[in-house]
Amino acid sequence: MDWLSRLFEMMPVRGRLDIRCSYSVPWRIEQGPGATNEIPYHAVLAGSAILDDPAGGQPLLLKTGDILLLPGNPRHVMHDGSGAAPLPPRNRAAQNFTISENLGSDERLDLLCGHFAIAPPHDRLLRSYLPPRLVVHAGPRIGKGTAAQLAGLVALMRSETADDHLGGRAMLNALSTAMFALALRLASETGAAPRGLLALVGDPRIAPAVAAMFNDPARAWSLPELARLCNMSRATLARQFQDKLGRSASDLLTDIRMTLAANELRSSSLSTGAVAEMAGYQSEAAFQRAFKSHMGVTPAQWRKAQSSEPGGGDEGRRTG
Repeated sequence: MDWLSRLFEMMPVRGRLDIRCSYSVPWRIEQGPGATNEIPYHAVLAGSAILDDPAGGQPLLLKTGDILLLPGNPRHVMHDGSGAAPLPPRNRAAQNFTISENLGSDERLDLLCGHFAIAPPHDRLLRSYLPPRLVVHAGPRIGKGTAAQLAGLVALMRSETADDHLGGRAMLNALSTAMFALALRLASETGAAPRGLLALVGDPRIAPAVAAMFNDPARAWSLPELARLCNMSRATLARQFQDKLGRSASDLLTDIRMTLAANELRSSSLSTGAVAEMAGYQSEAAFQRAFKSHMGVTPAQWRKAQSSEPGGGDEGRRTG
């Protein structure tokens, strides 16, 4: 199984479209932060938008076809760039989402706004491996490959929001989930992915090591073994992990193991010792120490906390 499929198998992601915005200049959107397990997204269907940098850096221009993911889940501000007081928007409920619009008549911004929900503790883990801000481009003139697939998916979302068909909510949420996978795939293929997991897996020389750890995390992988899979020296592989990921191969392997262990403790009745063996630990005591260090609680405490929580966790979401 490829690393991205394995990642989503380990960390289920649920997408949701919240709002379709249709704004004439001047306009302004202030949003977030969302719930702690959310990653907001914005897909520009038409027009352009300015995203302010909350740290005071250079604003980011978003154009038609751009898809913005915000794994850092910050409060964020988007606007038309005119500096004028925005026209007041009004919200109205469609059958399956909310429409926000103003009454101007100029060239309009058409924007899909939603979020991806990731169950704890995977939200924290995934966020630590992705950049705080990620933009991919799937414009209408993209010819083939992942970008074309993503453009087609966004076009289908646009059609669903225009017609508000029966079953539209299920379709839009499923398409939002697929958008997340395609956006990560496209970012890893660009060759200019920001530092993190996408930069690491975007290097075909290192991909065999990453795939090996995702597909067989219980194995006692050593750095020399992983380096041989990549046909490079141990020192070179270690440097590549630090340069591209900012962490060691051992750190990534531990994160994968702890993610699998947390899932198993939540969903099965396996003993802690059996979970430890499945996660690649030779002794239950070593696993107990590693799990508490990583998660902040013992395996027994984690299992008890998960069994007492209601399922779902996506109720009561905001709509604007």
